[in-house]
Amino acid sequence: MGRQLAFRKDGTFKIIQFTDIHVYDGLGDADIRSLALIKNLIESEKPDLIVFTGDVIYADNETGDLRGGFRKTVQIADQSGIPFAVIYGNHDAERNVKKPELQKILSEYGNCISEAGPEDIGGIGNYTATVKSSSSGSDAAVLYFMDSGEYAHESIGGYAWIQPGQVQWYREQSRQLAEKNNAVLPGLAFLHIPLPEYNEVWESGGAEGTKGEQVCCSKVNSGLFAALLERGDVMGVFAGHDHNNDYIGTLHGITLAYGRATGYNTYGDLKRGARIITLMEGERRFDTYIKEDSV
Repeated sequence: MGRQLAFRKDGTFKIIQFTDIHVYDGLGDADIRSLALIKNLIESEKPDLIVFTGDVIYADNETGDLRGGFRKTVQIADQSGIPFAVIYGNHDAERNVKKPELQKILSEYGNCISEAGPEDIGGIGNYTATVKSSSSGSDAAVLYFMDSGEYAHESIGGYAWIQPGQVQWYREQSRQLAEKNNAVLPGLAFLHIPLPEYNEVWESGGAEGTKGEQVCCSKVNSGLFAALLERGDVMGVFAGHDHNNDYIGTLHGITLAYGRATGYNTYGDLKRGARIITLMEGERRFDTYIKEDSV
């Protein structure tokens, strides 16, 4: 586990979400633009935490130096001196590198807070991080990171879903934190593939932002959103995956939001950028906006 997270003295905690960077080897023109964007936004926004929500790397063949591309990307975050977290998307490990190897690479960086997580539940990279109070050092907020998997079995088709073991893991983590702190901590959750409820929040008519493609969620709903409602800690869920969607809306009191696609080596009509999220200490609210590439 990397460095401890804490609210600033002014009671804020700023997160920058990069998603769908799709770095190949870090050497081509598109990759260079993507990496420069990440570096520039970190320097201009000065976040307290950097979060990569999947598809950091991508190749359409087996020849690319994906390990090198992955290193070049996370090194930018590490060299900033700011703690960073990574979760995997459906592309990160579909070629000649697998998640345990990527996780081993992450363990080499002192500012990385990512963990492999329990071995007896779905995926690699299910973990939590608490944000400490600016004054007392006690837990003041919680961040959940979950591996949303890759693809469903061919008999079902489409994308994977958060598995029941992961939902139960979330429930247990939430319960333990509430018990430890004698209170339900305000929380955020990060994953790659959007939940099926992202469809519902758009159809409700209350969402803001762009919907330029269908919601590419799983065909199976395994109940994570219901668990979030029941536990009552998570205020917002942040996903990636759909490069032409960046909308945000609230469903039954929980905000569902897309990040903004960051990488130039992939499809998508939206200007590349990142989502900024600022938590407020002692409050159940956050502010968020999209920051676009200035080039």
